[in-house]
Amino acid sequence: MNIFEKRRESEAHSILSSRWGDFNNLPSRSSTASFGNKSSSENPSNVTCNPFKYKRRRVMDKSGQLNVIRKNFSRKHHRKFLQDIFYTMVDSKWRWTFIIFTIWYILSWLLFAFIWMMISTIHGDLDEDHLPIVQVQNNWKPCIHEIHTFTSCFMFSVEMQTLIYYGVRATTEECPEAIIMTCIQLMFGVVSQVFMVSIFFTKMSHSKKRAQTLLFSKYAVICSHNNCHSLLFRVGDMRTSHILSPIIRVRLLRTRTTHEGEQLYQSFNELKVGTAKHSGDIFLNWPMTVIHKIDDDSPLYTVHANNLSKLSFELIVTLEGVIESTGQKVQAKTSYINTEILWGYEFQPITTFNKDIYQFESDFSNFHKTVQVEGMTPYSAFECDLRF
Repeated sequence: MNIFEKRRESEAHSILSSRWGDFNNLPSRSSTASFGNKSSSENPSNVTCNPFKYKRRRVMDKSGQLNVIRKNFSRKHHRKFLQDIFYTMVDSKWRWTFIIFTIWYILSWLLFAFIWMMISTIHGDLDEDHLPIVQVQNNWKPCIHEIHTFTSCFMFSVEMQTLIYYGVRATTEECPEAIIMTCIQLMFGVVSQVFMVSIFFTKMSHSKKRAQTLLFSKYAVICSHNNCHSLLFRVGDMRTSHILSPIIRVRLLRTRTTHEGEQLYQSFNELKVGTAKHSGDIFLNWPMTVIHKIDDDSPLYTVHANNLSKLSFELIVTLEGVIESTGQKVQAKTSYINTEILWGYEFQPITTFNKDIYQFESDFSNFHKTVQVEGMTPYSAFECDLRF
């Protein structure tokens, strides 16, 4: 290695240290020669082919769920969830929604049954001489027909609030307080049903379920694309209904240390991604390969094959669009850590044209499959720009 080559590697090392930290493992010429001749079983990238065997520190899991726990809220902060009770119920799980509404309706029925019991007792309808059996003989007009015990009041409360009206129990004009309570319970029942139906409809039409049919490849790959180092991953839609105006964004999350020694756990870098023209808009009629060109503006510019497994970063991928059938927005998310990025691999073809039926076919069995690229250099994009 001559003096000029040593100087170029020294420049690469200084830029790498400024972007990612201190790494003393820049690839040498011997590693370049041996890397291209290794078989698939001996390739260092295959070491990362099962990144899910061990749990790694990550902000977002593969399904798009945030790996963040929020705790130690004050009572004042907890009251904010009750102030926004509608979205608190929408965000809760189905079992809690059913339990809360069941308890809510039973308590409301019991409360109004107790009020009807008090009205009947104060008016004297539950006296032995004024029970429904002898009311006609004693010429007694009750507040509510056919009320014997608290069970009768509870049944009347259920019928009143749910608008069943079997025709046996009913209020009379004898007691003004009974007429007022009838109006109050009817309004309470209508508001409760509207609130419940709104929550159930919102939960059932939630776009999170639609996002489950939007697929991301298990791995991302780094290979040469159009004579340039590129980061690639695959995205596809299982449904035949389209996602309108899909936009994909990729952010690189890593920990940075400032000059004052402060660690920043939320340092983001936006990556320019797209398809052939490197635009954020993609075409999801069939599975697409999303491309990030690794140039001098990319935070991956100084990353090479030997230090990829040592760097600590995470790629947060977000796909947004509009559901064609409902007009609602949908968002699907996933992430890739360094062990889920394969160096020197590319994706297998997935879409072909069937001449027998004159239609394009997408074989999703190859959606996650990758193949090794022969002769892929282990050098970073920065080193390749210097060397070649």
